[in-house]
Amino acid sequence: MNKRAGRRIAGLMVVAGLSVLAACAGQGWQSPVPLYRCEQGIEFTARFIDDTAVLDGTRGYDVLYRDAGGQSPQQTVYSNPRMRAEFGLGASGREAVLRYPLLPLAARCVRD
Repeated sequence: MNKRAGRRIAGLMVVAGLSVLAACAGQGWQSPVPLYRCEQGIEFTARFIDDTAVLDGTRGYDVLYRDAGGQSPQQTVYSNPRMRAEFGLGASGREAVLRYPLLPLAARCVRD
């Protein structure tokens, strides 16, 4: 292998390394999805998009729609026929309550 080929390979390796670093750095800009841990062994992530909350966890996948309720501006309530979720509870606003009226079950949760 001559010097020219060696420099070209070295240059390609630098470009590849920078591409990997850029990809990793780009992932850091995404906001983390909040993880909630609840009583009864329930865990879920919550994505809030417009007037919906998308919950994905140990009890399945649910799309809930913004609902009336909440006793303060930081509290929000979302529901569908299967469940009701209240977010922004507690002194720090990191607590939530899931209510399953058909079971009946209510689980207190905290965001990590």
